[in-house]
Amino acid sequence: LLFLWSFTVSIFGIGGLLGSSGSRYLTVKFGKKKCLLCNNVLMIVAASIMGCSKISQSFEMILIGRFMCGVSAGLCVPLHHQYVGEISPRKLRGFANSTSSFFWTLGKAIGQISGQRELLGSRALWPLLMASCGLPALVQLLTLPFFPESPPYLLMQKGDQEGCKKAIRQLWGEGQHQAEIDDIMKEKATMKNTKILSVLELVKEPAFRWQLYMIVTLTATIQLCGINAV
Repeated sequence: LLFLWSFTVSIFGIGGLLGSSGSRYLTVKFGKKKCLLCNNVLMIVAASIMGCSKISQSFEMILIGRFMCGVSAGLCVPLHHQYVGEISPRKLRGFANSTSSFFWTLGKAIGQISGQRELLGSRALWPLLMASCGLPALVQLLTLPFFPESPPYLLMQKGDQEGCKKAIRQLWGEGQHQAEIDDIMKEKATMKNTKILSVLELVKEPAFRWQLYMIVTLTATIQLCGINAV
């Protein structure tokens, strides 16, 4: 039982690793909006599987659902930050990206509170608690189709300048947005002359060694700060 509980908890991280590893390929091939929509479907399916685990008397369904949730979360973290940053006007970009961290923290807090025995953590209601992760995904699935694709993706990956201008007007309103389009074009020209490193190449690159040490140290020590115990 201890092994099964440990595996149930840790399989979320394994799914997250796989999801985040494939995020770059999927965003380049399909675009950020389509990836987010499909990712919401994946989360809703995962929530449904976990919510039905008690009726089916199957702990394997919890394992499968947790793994799928991990994959979805691993895809969502980079996708969400990129999409929010790219559809925001330059003057609001920093603020828009900072809201992501706020809502991640708020979501964790709501999850911890909802999991108390007095609320959804009871013997009868825990399947609802496990299925509740599908509710935000459903909200985004219903609202995201009304948003355009990321303007930088349309211009840099698809070469669709008219589509990019249309998306910018839909997001930021009518006006002169040529400066933003010029910035995207400069970024596209820069990326052509920049080699994209794989994870293994990044680890081996001496120029990024200290930055990599710092990120690994910070990420590792966050897990030791007591937040999980709290």
